[in-house]
Amino acid sequence: MNSTRCSKLTALLLVLTLALSAVVPAAAISTETQGIPDDANVGDEVSAKLTLTDLYSDYEQWTLNGETELMDVTWTVTTYDQAGNQKAKKSYDGQSFNHSLTLDSDASETVVKVSGTVPEIENFTYEPQQAFTLATLSQTREGGNSDEIDSWSANYHTEDSTDAREAIAAAQKAIDEAPAGANTEDAEGRVENAISAYEAGNFGNAVDIAGQAENSASSAAEKANKSAQQSELLMYGGVAIVGLVVVGGAGFWYRSQQRNTNRLR
Repeated sequence: MNSTRCSKLTALLLVLTLALSAVVPAAAISTETQGIPDDANVGDEVSAKLTLTDLYSDYEQWTLNGETELMDVTWTVTTYDQAGNQKAKKSYDGQSFNHSLTLDSDASETVVKVSGTVPEIENFTYEPQQAFTLATLSQTREGGNSDEIDSWSANYHTEDSTDAREAIAAAQKAIDEAPAGANTEDAEGRVENAISAYEAGNFGNAVDIAGQAENSASSAAEKANKSAQQSELLMYGGVAIVGLVVVGGAGFWYRSQQRNTNRLR
């Protein structure tokens, strides 16, 4: 290997080494959850428990930070020792909190309970469905870096947005279940329009357009089924005609053979 190629390889390895050394490892704390909803209605009261263990795998002293998009929030942080005995309990109000943890406190497990109201939806999206951050927990070392431990989110909706989503889903199902050969272009276009109305917050329009799309898909499916039945009847009719021709030809051949035999006699 010449010196130029060697120097380029050395430079590349140096860059990779620096890049890897600059990556901050994620917190090694283990998490378990309870009560996080898959979907929630705007204005509903929700709560969840987030359990943290392996608290000091990275640092012997650090700050637990929590953030949420819930409204009217209360955080409750409870610590336990290895035997499961409660060591301390503290509550915080607001969409964020900071709680100090130290190895000297003998706390080996921390349970964070977050309770609040599902917020209003600013932007509606059909796919993926709009979601809010229920909780994000981070580990911050004093004077050092902040590493995200984990983050949990949930879909949310209003009653009107749910009705619109269900109507769009029904229209899409009608399109998907249409038989091969069905012309569902009109239905597909209407579904796209319904989704646009949904994302604009015009849920009544979305329901109406989705209903039109479902009807269009059903009509296309019916036409395709009739066409298939007609083709099947034509096919059977053609087979029957061919069969009659074959039978008639065979009969004609048989009679002609009989006449030839009689003449030879």
